[in-house]
Amino acid sequence: MNQPGPSTRQRPLSVGPLRAFEAVARLLSFRAAAEELSLTQSAISRQIQSLEEEIGCTLFLRGTRKVELSGDGATLLPTAVAVLSKLDQAVRQIRRTRGRRVVNVSTFASFASLWLIPRMEAFQREHADIDIRVSAYDRKVDLEDGESDLALRYDDRASVPADAEQLFEELLSPAVSPWYLQNPPAPLKQPADLARHALAEEDDPRPSAEYLSWRRWLTVHGEPDLQPRRWLYLNFTYQQVQAALTGQGVVLARLPLVHEHLQRSELVEPFGKASRLGSPFGYWLIVGPNAARRPEVQQFADWVREQAALTRAQLAGV
Repeated sequence: MNQPGPSTRQRPLSVGPLRAFEAVARLLSFRAAAEELSLTQSAISRQIQSLEEEIGCTLFLRGTRKVELSGDGATLLPTAVAVLSKLDQAVRQIRRTRGRRVVNVSTFASFASLWLIPRMEAFQREHADIDIRVSAYDRKVDLEDGESDLALRYDDRASVPADAEQLFEELLSPAVSPWYLQNPPAPLKQPADLARHALAEEDDPRPSAEYLSWRRWLTVHGEPDLQPRRWLYLNFTYQQVQAALTGQGVVLARLPLVHEHLQRSELVEPFGKASRLGSPFGYWLIVGPNAARRPEVQQFADWVREQAALTRAQLAGV
């Protein structure tokens, strides 16, 4: 290739050729990169050639039927990916602030179904100009990537960032529907009676499941070897709550998520408050570092804090 002079190589790299380079390196195909970027294959080739001339090296080894990264290309790729990712993140933030105001919330499915969504109508009534996008996945997201503005997580203190705010602690208690107790398959007066009832169990491989398990509760309450009439394994908390509400058995309820069901007498604790059990896990609010300055994110976070304070007060009263 023609070797450019020293002044040419000191110029900043153009973004267009860098994006073409990333696409070809990821897809290992000039044709596929052209289709992805809505360019012609010859345009992609010219951009790659321009980039190679600017840097002064060969980035790809071009064969008859395949394309491979050269050693210099492999060195450039991680930095190119990081630069383009940061650029795209900044653009997303700019577009978001210039369009409708949107708060992107990351949380887990059961918290969204049982706690967040039933309350959100009140926030939207007071803030009609703010759109809320809820992404409910039972996995953690990186708040620095710009996709989510804040997260509502379930974790222990050691596993959340130092600036995470605890909304409320975990609290567990057996619960059933009141009409289940009106005609139970067997008496339900003490923990030993659970041997004649179906128990809805958290079917989850994560470490937190140990603290949500019936086995832990039974051990604490003097029945470590008890086996119920049958197990009902469900991997989402809201499924267990639904099973209890429809009279399918006894659920080990997470009271922060179902306390309103208790207040409305849709669920009852057959063994009373004495059967409640805590956990090292809790519910947390984490605001993304780049989103914290946006007024709509601050307003939503303040509203979550207010709702959490109400939940703590209501838990103390049920």
